[in-house]
Amino acid sequence: MSDEENLVDPSHPRYHSLMIRKKVAAAGEKGMLADSAMIAHGRGEAFDYLIGEQTIPSALAATKEVAARLLRARKPVLSLNGNAIALASQEFLTIASQLNCPIEINIFYRTPERMGALLAHLKLMNTKLGLDVEILGGVPDARIPGLEGPRGACQSSGIFEADTVLVPLEDGDRCEALVGMGKEVLVIDLNPLSRSSKRGTVTVVDEVTRFAKNLIQIIPERPPATEWNNIQGLQSALNHITETMANKFV
Repeated sequence: MSDEENLVDPSHPRYHSLMIRKKVAAAGEKGMLADSAMIAHGRGEAFDYLIGEQTIPSALAATKEVAARLLRARKPVLSLNGNAIALASQEFLTIASQLNCPIEINIFYRTPERMGALLAHLKLMNTKLGLDVEILGGVPDARIPGLEGPRGACQSSGIFEADTVLVPLEDGDRCEALVGMGKEVLVIDLNPLSRSSKRGTVTVVDEVTRFAKNLIQIIPERPPATEWNNIQGLQSALNHITETMANKFV
């Protein structure tokens, strides 16, 4: 345990949240994240507080639906950005191994330095876990239609040819563009009002590390896919938030 971790009392009611915050900060120091990464994390953390820092029933149902759609997919891909890699690289590598699918790194502020740091981190974790997950994103050779600039870059053997894409902590434009390509887009986003949440095929309103740990447990159960109503799922999350807030003032 690091000196910084020792400074946080494990009995603190938000200990887990504080440790996740430190993971983001540490990844930033390693050059894996853009300067705005902590701001993005803080926005999600605020919504996590509103749902009680727990996996709510609608999120668990959505996670089961995500597992079902990944399992039935012809060519699934896990598309990860810097924050997702910083927070849950081990879990997502495990999921990719369970599904026998690649991970593709796709980041909003793409630079050679950040891509190099993220690729090195994932490859190191891959080796440490004794896995052989294919890591893509370093040599883009295709583009997502309608997206200008570096964030439209992708690999033809990954995101471009995938029929189902898991996109934790996604940006709305890219989510919308992927849906426009005819793909099933499975979103993990703590903000049920974001464009990604509303445009995704299935949205899980949950913190990314909780989601990933739940998905690892659910995939072996091989749940069946359903006629998922994403708007209904998002409304359930919003209802939980409003009920939680109302109860805090009772």
